Amino acid sequence: MSGPRHVRAPDFDPRIPGSWLVDLSGIVLDPRLPSPFTPSGLPPDGPAWYQTQTVAYARELGHEVAPSEAYLRHEAGPYLDPWHDRLRAAYLATLADLGVTADLDEEEYLAAMDRVKASDPAAAAVLTAVKATVKGGIGKLRERPQGRRYRPGDRWPALERPTWRPDIRAAVIARARVNMHRKMARTAAATGRYPLAVLSDCVVYSVPDLSPRGLVPHTPDGAPVPGAFRFGPSPGMCKVEGVQQTAWAVDLLEQGLNPARHLKAGDE
Repeated sequence: MSGPRHVRAPDFDPRIPGSWLVDLSGIVLDPRLPSPFTPSGLPPDGPAWYQTQTVAYARELGHEVAPSEAYLRHEAGPYLDPWHDRLRAAYLATLADLGVTADLDEEEYLAAMDRVKASDPAAAAVLTAVKATVKGGIGKLRERPQGRRYRPGDRWPALERPTWRPDIRAAVIARARVNMHRKMARTAAATGRYPLAVLSDCVVYSVPDLSPRGLVPHTPDGAPVPGAFRFGPSPGMCKVEGVQQTAWAVDLLEQGLNPARHLKAGDE
């Protein structure tokens, strides 16, 4: 891999990883969905630095992009692929041991996931550990100062590690954010449903009954709509995080709280 190279007035190239200074504030998107350009979901209010994945998505949506400068890495590789492949294999193997496999239809999958924790608490703990490893590993790419002895302005040990790669962390988060927006947009186009709340990888929808099956759109022949949400065990597919009464979500929204943050525990 090469270090970042500063470029002024670059032509955007979605094949080159890096950070691009570009103004996306003039792009008007559906206000019923969070903006895919900011961590808060609010529209950007001026020029900002964006990862390649985010700028590429703006162009995918049909908008012209004109970066004023960039920090680009012209030599790059699949840095996280071995790590991702091992964790994915561990996750799928553990689910398979619990009877959750890719050949199940939606109803069978949802029923099998409901039985996971009750059938084998130890295996369920392994699933939790795998997910925590993913989250913690991504976090370590931009580990912050630790301990009381740190003084602002000093370097801290994580900066000396080859695994301190905030650029890769930013790229992972950017890809996840635009993928989520794409799925929400395609789900809305197919079903007319828009989320009540969004937080990272959790999206809250309102449905007429306690079954989440109506959220996942299908083609006339019964296949999942490409690019929209779909149920399944593989990473990138969706599962049920929790189900609550609509009044519960409305109460949290009225308090200025995000139901997506509390859905799994069902608390306030």
